[in-house]
Amino acid sequence: QVQLVESGGGLVQPGGSLRLSCAASGRIFSLNGMGWYRQAPGKQREWVAQSISGDNAKYVDSVTGRFTISGENAKKTVYLQMNALKPEDTAVYYCRTPWGVWGQGTQGTVSS
Repeated sequence: QVQLVESGGGLVQPGGSLRLSCAASGRIFSLNGMGWYRQAPGKQREWVAQSISGDNAKYVDSVTGRFTISGENAKKTVYLQMNALKPEDTAVYYCRTPWGVWGQGTQGTVSS
């Protein structure tokens, strides 16, 4: 059984950066297809980024050029590097396996 644990959230000023981590445990042999989602207060959860293979990834338009998804297979860990953060990026961030296992989420808050 695969479990996911996110970390790295916190409070940052607009224009700052956060690096989120998603550590997987259990029977997972590839990080391809892992995704990051977020849910802002009062809004539905939305897809943010997904690794495809190697360095290939796709992003929602609102974060393209600012966020980067990456992974370390040896550590079974997926990262989300978030730069040039905006107040509208404030949300609980979740990672998800391609077959639908979710982590518990980590809060990222962008505020001055």
